[in-house]
Amino acid sequence: MIINGRAIAKEILNELKTKVQNLKVTPTLAIILVGDNPQSVAYIEQKELKANKIGAKVIVKKLNDKVSESELLQIIQDLNKDNSIHGIIIQRPVPNISSGKLDLAVIPQKDVDGFNPASNFEPPIAKAIIKILKSVDSNFANKKIAVIGSGKTGGEPIIKTFQKMGMDLSVVDSKTENPELVTKSADVVISAVGKPNVLNTNNIKKGSIVLSVGLHKGEDEKLHGDYNEEEIDKVASFYTPTPGGVGPVNVAMLLENLVEAAQ
Repeated sequence: MIINGRAIAKEILNELKTKVQNLKVTPTLAIILVGDNPQSVAYIEQKELKANKIGAKVIVKKLNDKVSESELLQIIQDLNKDNSIHGIIIQRPVPNISSGKLDLAVIPQKDVDGFNPASNFEPPIAKAIIKILKSVDSNFANKKIAVIGSGKTGGEPIIKTFQKMGMDLSVVDSKTENPELVTKSADVVISAVGKPNVLNTNNIKKGSIVLSVGLHKGEDEKLHGDYNEEEIDKVASFYTPTPGGVGPVNVAMLLENLVEAAQ
């Protein structure tokens, strides 16, 4: 059965809109975009659209991809000091600059993306996955979970959050021997790779819950998830589509962090 991420996100956004109406300030998010990566631009547009719906404000700082590390860090420092800004995100990937330094650059009180180890907020992508799983299985935390991929913006924050929660978690990456044995024994499989056919009817078990965080552009120039949905539908009990699956909930959870920061 398809999991309707848009419906889950709509419910969250409606709750946030009410909270924003009761605030004395307008929650304001600063987004730093380095370069003009089309996928990043599309993500930012979605964030702006949904922020407007709840009464929040988004300020996008577009920087040339030749910006130096010191210049970028100074811009972040200025935003950290600006009391009218409640949340700061650096749209990834950022070319030619160490992600480790960027993780620490945003102060914990404004790090609504949750990259700083001392951040006040859980990563939106991890919160989104938890919200989606709770919508179909309130007992998911006691199930065997496999995460495929450990990338900076997808698998890694999910893995770290689930490990903190003490879940029965297996991680599949390029070094994993016999990865299909891991995924086939899991009750929940979360794929964060960004390639076609990472999962199929041969490497997941009947009745499992399957979520795609990974995205790739197909020959049709549209975004697709890590599996063929028609194939997965034959085996999985629940799965997220692309688009309309994890993405909308991820944006909603980012805005939830922003509203919390403003509060």
